[in-house]
Amino acid sequence: MVEQQSELVTGLEIWLWWKQAISEAIANNIPVAEVDWLLQEVAGLEPLAIRLQSFKDAHQIQLSLPMAKLAAGWHRRIHERLPVQYITGVTSWRRFRMEVSPAVLIPRPETECLIDLVAEVADRQAVANWVDLGTGSGAIALGLAEVLTKCQIYASEYSLDALAIAKRNAINAGLGDRIHFYQGDWWQPLEFLRGQVGGMVSNPPYIPRDTVLTLQPEVTNHEPHLALDGGEDGLDFIRHLIHTAPDYLASGGIWLIEMMAGQAEVVRDLLGKQGNYRDIEIHSDLAGIERFALAYRI
Repeated sequence: MVEQQSELVTGLEIWLWWKQAISEAIANNIPVAEVDWLLQEVAGLEPLAIRLQSFKDAHQIQLSLPMAKLAAGWHRRIHERLPVQYITGVTSWRRFRMEVSPAVLIPRPETECLIDLVAEVADRQAVANWVDLGTGSGAIALGLAEVLTKCQIYASEYSLDALAIAKRNAINAGLGDRIHFYQGDWWQPLEFLRGQVGGMVSNPPYIPRDTVLTLQPEVTNHEPHLALDGGEDGLDFIRHLIHTAPDYLASGGIWLIEMMAGQAEVVRDLLGKQGNYRDIEIHSDLAGIERFALAYRI
């Protein structure tokens, strides 16, 4: 992550910015909680201090981001719908504090369910190699390393910029020696693992191409389309993973992906017709949406 120049400011300066930002958030239908989150991240303020506005009287507060950059970032949040996580360059996911930039998708809470599913089913097979295909920020790879403490994790990513962020996130999480990163398209850089993979996890691009342009401006205008666009019907890369994974998964190996609402039955059918999978399961996310498909290599 590019280091930000810190700055000392008075509590009154921060309070005046906070009050204005709250008003702008309300006027522009942006959650006011984002303003508080920014102060927690940039100024290290506790939620109670923000709620009571007690920081107003502080003589000095150390900002990790200069006031001018904070104000400029918030201006872009209001007028360009820049995601707030891209202002600070960090986000939280599971126990991890992760670097993010417009080169990677911001990890979503629902994706944490992929890791919870892995924790439930991983003991059903003995192969110690797991892969995260299209790792992006490295979130899934970090989650796998967290719950599969005796396994080696291999992650591939096509984007060099995203791969650099993923590597830094692994190092910062103390998992740099457990996760092996490779640049390339899906399985392509992992040929050496043919038949030796105990589990494959992926959050591939799954949004239909025309739909990408209709999403919230925070997504359409700022997050990488490379990680969103799943082709005409959104299933291009899911089909690819269904047809290629059997060459790499060991018998009993786990195939697990995230998908879009409404794709579950098609994905179930594709897995069944491929002929190399058994015990196909569909799992819902925290909102009850059928979001994950899980199967086992015959």
